[in-house]
Amino acid sequence: MGQTQGATDKEVTLRDIQELYRKFASECPSGNLHLHEFKKIFGISSGSSTEEESAYMENVFRSFDTNQDGKIDFMEYVAAVHLVLRGKLEDKLKWSFKVYDRDGNGCLDRQEVRHIVKIIYKIKTHNDPSVTENIEDICDRIFELVDKNRDSQISLEEFIEGAEKDPWVMDQLKLDIRPCDWFLEQQKKS
Repeated sequence: MGQTQGATDKEVTLRDIQELYRKFASECPSGNLHLHEFKKIFGISSGSSTEEESAYMENVFRSFDTNQDGKIDFMEYVAAVHLVLRGKLEDKLKWSFKVYDRDGNGCLDRQEVRHIVKIIYKIKTHNDPSVTENIEDICDRIFELVDKNRDSQISLEEFIEGAEKDPWVMDQLKLDIRPCDWFLEQQKKS
């Protein structure tokens, strides 16, 4: 999810958020949102989505499933909606780091960074085929700019500092899906 509250993002009102909660209650009467339902909400289906898009959404789902029970309950959903639509940049960066840290060891290694850059670029090229970048060059530059102690690992602190200080790094490590725009578009459909 994009980390910046850009000028192109529209403001999501409290009424909009309450409507999102109402939808959860009506569409998830069990009080739980499962992975397949979560993917469906974001338009990820086995027929039309790439393997990378599906894997990314699985990581996002796991990051919101804070008690790791395989489903998102209402309180986890409330926290996720608040973070994505209204959260502070630092909180969004911490969440992004958690999504990217696949092994949960508190650091991003080259393989994890390469994996997330590859996913982000697959999704960007899926949406805009003119995007062409070299994944290895991007990873090298990210480590050059962000890995301050040169240990081939990016800590949470290095990640936040690097993303906040360098717009290029921020752009490489975020998905520009404009969650507020997406949400408001979904509201119009219902």
